[in-house]
Amino acid sequence: MEKQSVFEEIKHVNDIGQEYWSGRELFKILEYIKWDKFLNVIDKAKEACKNSGQDPNDHFPRVEKMVGIGSGAKRDVGDLHLTRYACYLIIQNADPAKEVVAHGQTYFAVQTRKQEILEQSFEQLRNEDEKRLYLRKEMAEHNKQLADAARDAGVIQPWEYAVFQNHGYMGLYNGLGAKEIHAKKDLKKNQNILDHMGSTELAANLFRATQAEEKLKREKIKGKDNANKAHYEVGQKVRQTIKELGGTMPEDLPVEGSIKKIDKGKDKPGIG
Repeated sequence: MEKQSVFEEIKHVNDIGQEYWSGRELFKILEYIKWDKFLNVIDKAKEACKNSGQDPNDHFPRVEKMVGIGSGAKRDVGDLHLTRYACYLIIQNADPAKEVVAHGQTYFAVQTRKQEILEQSFEQLRNEDEKRLYLRKEMAEHNKQLADAARDAGVIQPWEYAVFQNHGYMGLYNGLGAKEIHAKKDLKKNQNILDHMGSTELAANLFRATQAEEKLKREKIKGKDNANKAHYEVGQKVRQTIKELGGTMPEDLPVEGSIKKIDKGKDKPGIG
């Protein structure tokens, strides 16, 4: 398996699913010795952000970072929660002589462009059927990546992976596993749950799959039980986010016709 980028390893995801990088962590990765020197680079990146017509406050928000200074006292040394675009601009203004900076330029350039392409592709979809088809194919692809991450964690046998997947469903669907979801949505045993989801439900499950994969890799989780627990917790977190945003719970969303009928004459979505 391809070695994970050091920049991917320090990526964080907040409670509403937004990715960010800690300025303090990026500062160390880029081999800067003094924070003040790094702040000079950030100032140049902020200026570039402003010149591109975007608000630096959206990409370089300051947050508290408390550190102990003895006798139980703490001091706020400050940190930044950087977006992918902010990191890209910082890397472009960092010392190009450093090998790690060259790697970072490639990583953030490629990943930023990849995200732009995905967003543009989705925005161009004209109707619910096209959105379902797009998300279903994304789901199939990311389930393969999730399976690889689960295998690295120790989920080896097919039945173990089925249990692992069930934990993700249970977290997202308030305790309902695949069998119970089938029953609640009145689906037949041979009907794939994902093939009968609308775009909203597919998006929630795609979020679950991608974040579970990230968590397994980021935290280097090992052992079947730990992997199952992590998947369940991610499902719960996605459910909590839906609740906080006032969305409909996935088990209450309507059942749609088979996506395979929509995809008739095209490549069939993979099963995952």
